[in-house]
Amino acid sequence: MRICWFANLRGAALPDAAIARVSSLLAATPGVGEVLVHTPARTHDPYLDDGAPPSLALQLYFDDVAALEAALATGGHLQALADPAVLPGVVSATQQAMIARDFPVPDPVFRTPAGSLPCTYLVAYEGAADDLNAWLDYYIRSHPPIMARFPAIRRIEICTRIDWIGFLPFARVAHMQRNKVVFDDQAALTAALNSPVRHEMRDDFKHFPPFTGPNTHYPMHTRSVGTRAA
Repeated sequence: MRICWFANLRGAALPDAAIARVSSLLAATPGVGEVLVHTPARTHDPYLDDGAPPSLALQLYFDDVAALEAALATGGHLQALADPAVLPGVVSATQQAMIARDFPVPDPVFRTPAGSLPCTYLVAYEGAADDLNAWLDYYIRSHPPIMARFPAIRRIEICTRIDWIGFLPFARVAHMQRNKVVFDDQAALTAALNSPVRHEMRDDFKHFPPFTGPNTHYPMHTRSVGTRAA
């Protein structure tokens, strides 16, 4: 398992040149193993429409929390993200560090068409469970085997909370869980969400242990800088 730092930013869409600059900045973070830069995509989910996604979402992976905390320290490399010139047009930003758990899929090899990007469905459970231990136990045992039956799925990841130290002046959130599924492109994600497996997912959702708060689902194009795609 790796440590994953999330940042969700809202505001004006960044031009490609700005995304390239931010990607290079993030890839140069000391101790980072992988960087994912997500920008909004479009899809159709028969059950959900959570509105506009973040204008930019970031995932940075580290082998341990000390490397992440060094990057977020006062004077750390990621303090550059607080400069409005680095992220122009951003009006709000949130952050959270978590443990990332990867789950197997039948075929993890990407076949993204030329000119396209992999597409990720970023999910967050933002509230609280009556019994978080029971909630996570059920989710981790039950949901990934269903996700793995999505046609042409390439990645499954579930992230759970940790305590962490950081001084980047983005608002901190404490979502109880995040997860994602990743596909070759936007069309493949849409096909998966409209397959019979999506109905199995919804049926399983009805059996989750009690919890409160919103859960959000955002389709995002994904650029990878690092050790593996998406």
